[in-house]
Amino acid sequence: MHSLDFPDKHYVRAAEGWLDLGDSAEAARELRLVSAAAGGHPDVLELRWRLYAIRRQWDAALDIAVAVTQSAPDLPVGWIHQSYCLHELNRTEEAWELLRPLADQFPEDVTIAYNLACYACQLGDLGQARNWIQRAIKLRGRNEICRLALLDPDLAMIRPYLETL
Repeated sequence: MHSLDFPDKHYVRAAEGWLDLGDSAEAARELRLVSAAAGGHPDVLELRWRLYAIRRQWDAALDIAVAVTQSAPDLPVGWIHQSYCLHELNRTEEAWELLRPLADQFPEDVTIAYNLACYACQLGDLGQARNWIQRAIKLRGRNEICRLALLDPDLAMIRPYLETL
């Protein structure tokens, strides 16, 4: 995919800055300035997804995530976002079915492994949840993953297991 040209690159950087500062309204204003030609660029779509996710507008975020997978199918981010939206829409089984095959396609992606642990746990398959959290630990390290996992409500059912790691 081509890189963004000025002034679109400027608007995207500004929107990202506003999101990082916690001001989604200003980020949205900057994104509205992006040209129609650049609207389908993965960087623009990623920021739109973040904006909808921050606002917990999961249906709109799902639409953006699908667009990301269509514009950049070889990147894991769109697939991760799409499955996360499904999970947030209480469609966790669909999230699992979407993301599970991608773990083989992107074996080094810790977010896929971690999210699969969350989905398995929520679906009641605690053995799979433990297996996926172990994979995430191998990819990122015990301290970082356990610190996140012990606070994650999606992994509450395997908290006793996490405490033994």
